[in-house]
This record gives sequence, C-alpha cells and structure tokens, in this order.
Amino acid sequence: MSSTVPASRLVVLPSAAWASTVASELADRLARRPSLRLCLPTGDTPTPFYAELVAGERRGAWSLAGATVVLLDEWLGLPPGDPARCDVRLRGELFDLLASPPAFVPIAVDGADVDEPATALDTAASGLDLAVVGLGMNGHVGFNEPGTRPEDRSRVVRLARSSREAATARYGAGAVPSGGVTIGLATILEAGEVWLLVTGERKAGILRQALEEPEGIDCPASYLRRHPRLTVFADEAAASGLRAS
Repeated sequence: MSSTVPASRLVVLPSAAWASTVASELADRLARRPSLRLCLPTGDTPTPFYAELVAGERRGAWSLAGATVVLLDEWLGLPPGDPARCDVRLRGELFDLLASPPAFVPIAVDGADVDEPATALDTAASGLDLAVVGLGMNGHVGFNEPGTRPEDRSRVVRLARSSREAATARYGAGAVPSGGVTIGLATILEAGEVWLLVTGERKAGILRQALEEPEGIDCPASYLRRHPRLTVFADEAAASGLRAS
C-alpha cells in the first residue's frame, strides 16, 4: 500500500463500479489514518457510496469508528427532525446503519443567532484530512453557489429560490428553507485532500465546465482545480463530455 496521497487525478468508472470504488478509496485512507477527519455531503449522488460503506462495515472490511465527520452544509429554517435536513439524511443513510459510527459534528442551526453556527462550522472544518463534496447542476459545491469566491469561508448563505424549493420537491421538507450554512470554498481548499463526486449524464455539461473551462464565480466547483490533491470520481455518463476522458 502506498504511503502517500495521490496527486490530482480524474477517475472515470462504470456506473456499476463507481460507489464500491469510492468506498474502497475511503477504506484506504482509514487504514492509513483511523482518526481521519472529513466532511461529507448529502444529496442523491453519495447515497450509493454510503450504502457501500455500510455493507463493507458489516462484512468487516473497514470501520469508521475512529473517524470524525463534519457535515458539509445545512438548511436554515427547518425544524429538528425534518426529513430534508442534512443531518437527518446523513444519519438515516449512513450513521444509524453502522454498528460503530464515527463521531459526527452537525451544524447547530436551531438557535436565534444564525452567524454562530457558521463560525463553529469553520472551526470544526479547519484542517480536515479529506473534504468530500458533490457537484450541483449550477456548479455549486455544498451551498457555495454561483457568485462564491475561492476566499469565502464557512458562512450563512442566501440560496436561490429554486435551490430552496428543492428541499420540498425532492426531500420532503415541511417548509421552504430560508437559507443555508455551508463550509466555504476557502475552508475546503485547506483540506489535505478534496474529492468531487459526480454521476449521471445530466452532470456532463457542468463537469466539463468545472474541469475544462476557465475558472470563475459562475462555476464555484472550477476553483477546486487549485487543490494539489483533488480527485474527481465520475461515472462514465458524467464524464462523457470531457476531452480528457
């Protein structure tokens, strides 16, 4: 087993092998550092990856027990237990299914001071070993939507109404969220490693923009190319528009 973390790379996989490969890569990092500190996203893309992590733990292939997971982002304005909340979804898809779950750092968004959770989040996410993020259709990572600058740290964000309405349309929120809190791009870029998870043909265009077109605030994911240890895990459908593929 290599003792070093790979440099930036694009990993294109058949859809059937995508989730198991990403899970095996995480197992490799856990073998090197059982106390791994990482952030994890919610959304549709990582769901099969989380299912593979659960299956692997059950067959004794790896354990997340010594790791610490910081939540990537969270909605504002949804009550505790709402099915669309990111903490609820990550617990339901991963932590509650593990025999020995990792330590979990959610985002405390239920107080009156909306700036306090952003400050606490930036502290928790500083110095991560690994930042795992997905790619939004408009190029966002976390809740870092178009207009985000690479120097922006963890903060409260205003979300487009279309983004907020996704919480009700796709995830069953009881109300439209008022905004969000997210780990910032600057904080993500400080992590030891960054993984960008992308699947599906509908992401092909935005993945091409993120990796092959000039970086800019219209596609915040494009700034991830600045990281010397960026790995893009894409399935063949998502990578179909890339010249590099």
